[in-house]
Amino acid sequence: MRKNKTTHIVAGILLPLFVIAFIVLTGRFMYIQATGVVDGVSLDEWAKQKRTSSYPLHAERGKIYDNNGMTLAYDRPIFRMYAIVDKKHSEKSDTPRHVTNPEKTAESIAKVLEVETDDILTPLQNGIENERFQVEFGSIANELSQQQRDEILELKLPGINFEKDSIRYYPNGMFASHIIGFARETEVQNEEGIKNEITGIAGIENEMNDILGGKNGFISYQRDKYNNRLLNPNEIIQEPENGNDVYLTLDQKIQTLVEDVLTEVDEEYNPKRLTAVVMNPKTGEVLAMSSRPSYNPNNPANVENWYNDAVSTPFEPGSTMKMFTWAAAIEEGVYNGSEGFQSGSYRVNEKIVPIHDHNNGKGWGTISYDEGFERSSNVAAAKLVWEKLGADKYLEYLHAFDFDKKTGIDLPGEVAGHILYNWPLEKITTSFGQGTTLTPIQQMKAATAIANNGKMLQPYVIQKIVDSTSGDIIEEKSPNVVGEPISKETAKQVLSLLEATVTSEDGTSGRYELQDYSVGGKSGTAQIPNPKGGYLTGKENYIFSFLGMAPIDNPQLMMYVSVQQPELEATETGSMPVSFIFTNVMENALHYLNIDPDKDSEDTVNLVEIPTLKNQKATDIAKNLTDQGATVTTIGNGSKIVSSNVQEGDKVLPQERIMLVTDKPTMPNIIGWSVRDTLELAGLLKLQTEILGNGFAVTQNIKEGTPIKENDYLGIEFKIPTIQDEKPTDTTENPEDENGNE
Repeated sequence: MRKNKTTHIVAGILLPLFVIAFIVLTGRFMYIQATGVVDGVSLDEWAKQKRTSSYPLHAERGKIYDNNGMTLAYDRPIFRMYAIVDKKHSEKSDTPRHVTNPEKTAESIAKVLEVETDDILTPLQNGIENERFQVEFGSIANELSQQQRDEILELKLPGINFEKDSIRYYPNGMFASHIIGFARETEVQNEEGIKNEITGIAGIENEMNDILGGKNGFISYQRDKYNNRLLNPNEIIQEPENGNDVYLTLDQKIQTLVEDVLTEVDEEYNPKRLTAVVMNPKTGEVLAMSSRPSYNPNNPANVENWYNDAVSTPFEPGSTMKMFTWAAAIEEGVYNGSEGFQSGSYRVNEKIVPIHDHNNGKGWGTISYDEGFERSSNVAAAKLVWEKLGADKYLEYLHAFDFDKKTGIDLPGEVAGHILYNWPLEKITTSFGQGTTLTPIQQMKAATAIANNGKMLQPYVIQKIVDSTSGDIIEEKSPNVVGEPISKETAKQVLSLLEATVTSEDGTSGRYELQDYSVGGKSGTAQIPNPKGGYLTGKENYIFSFLGMAPIDNPQLMMYVSVQQPELEATETGSMPVSFIFTNVMENALHYLNIDPDKDSEDTVNLVEIPTLKNQKATDIAKNLTDQGATVTTIGNGSKIVSSNVQEGDKVLPQERIMLVTDKPTMPNIIGWSVRDTLELAGLLKLQTEILGNGFAVTQNIKEGTPIKENDYLGIEFKIPTIQDEKPTDTTENPEDENGNE
């Protein structure tokens, strides 16, 4: 009786609880059925998401080109490999759609990717054992090239699939890296949430990121659990918007000249810094700009210097400053080139330390101011400012040459120098480039006034912006005159003085003479401040530089070179690495631009004139050009010429490689070719090119004689050869030192 009573009591308690639970659950189910919402989530939308596949359609980032349309940066397609290992994926298919033979699959893929078989086999076996639908292979298969993907597809291995992606690629490797910069995939917050997008990190890639970057699209469709489209998939496609293209003023051939020579000097002299800038002084267009240390934007690891020294690193310029000091004196009408002065040393008064000429203050006796410029006399510069011009008037010219402001070049990170002009000694030393600091690009901008009849031009590197879809020009730059600090007559007189420093027996820049072109310029030996006070001492502790232009009567090219603290042997001077860079680049660049030589010399090179090429017999044209002394490479064994890297009427140097592409192109032997020639070949044949290293080709993936077609993949490895050139032993030239040391 007691038990029954207890049972009734418990039942009386539980029954209402069960009734309440039943009512709650039933009400919940009825609510869900009526509304289709659970915890604020629509079941219908949730189901759609679960059975809907959505993939991004990546926008192509705009390309970066040189001034001739050669590609400097583009989105290169890459492929991620994955394998489906679930047998159920093949149930509704006549052919296997999953990996049926893991051992054979792994062995075949490993050969293509040049990895161990276990690197492929282990993930496959683990996926099968754990009953996974698909497996991936990590870093070894995340960035496959199109060639690797095609080779694997040719093996017809069931279950092996690829997903296409892209990375930013720079076909020239370490090439104008501080200008172009680099872009890479980063997490970006946008209206769709956090997404991975290719974003500019440095250089033009960063500066023009909004222009280059496009807008991704997407594709979505409904599928079954095996990822197969439904018969009515409700497909939605949002097309991507590609980025716009940016054309630079850089010329790939001249830039390659600069890169090759800088690399050679860097290897030979191991300087702390190297900088070179080539500009068209008539327009302000920068045709080449490079620095060392540099980096490969395809793999920007362990970068020693992120700064573009040409625009971001001011330093005391040294005697290159004298061309502007003389220009100011001439323009102001206080200059008499034949007037004599006592060289050696100069002291304004007892309170100011004396100024010394660079031959230990010995000087050359009484010489003219013209000769003072040729000999790079500090005393002459000091006397011009202090006694002829006056310090206040000289300051006006410093401002007129814009030495107190940035140039406004369209590159990130520009830093202006500083005019140090507080005390009398600072005003005097500024005249020969000590104390006051300038960047190379500030000096180049000011020098355009000398090369361009008094008109000073703003330097720029972005030529135009082009719609990548339509080809329409969105924006295009043109030369911009930003000042006229001197007259045409003054500019001509300064050009004459600059030429004398190269050609005169007393000139300090004889090493910079060109073979076929008259050249003028001014060398500099800038002291480096010592953190402990004063300046560093020693033969190597200077920034050796040269600013020159040619042909001197009407300069078409202007170049600035600086080499900081090179490792010199006992017989070497600081001007040796500087002149090696300047003369090699300028001589070849002027010929490449078809600037007529203005020097009559028995050693003048006979240029090769190009006849009509297209549809001509390849063997006849090759013989004709070879007989003229040209270096000719015939591409293929066809009978007719279909294209070439030169055109009818061109005049080229004998050592410049002429490529004749026949109607049956085959791969030539390019071992020993330069990067420039190799890229020219790839452009002619429209090959997908991948370059590793710098210097000259040592390997090629396409064998000589192999028939080639458009979009074939060409991979080449380059290495820098050991310098074999004999070093000069002439020790008669002393480096200029504004502090009075040889």
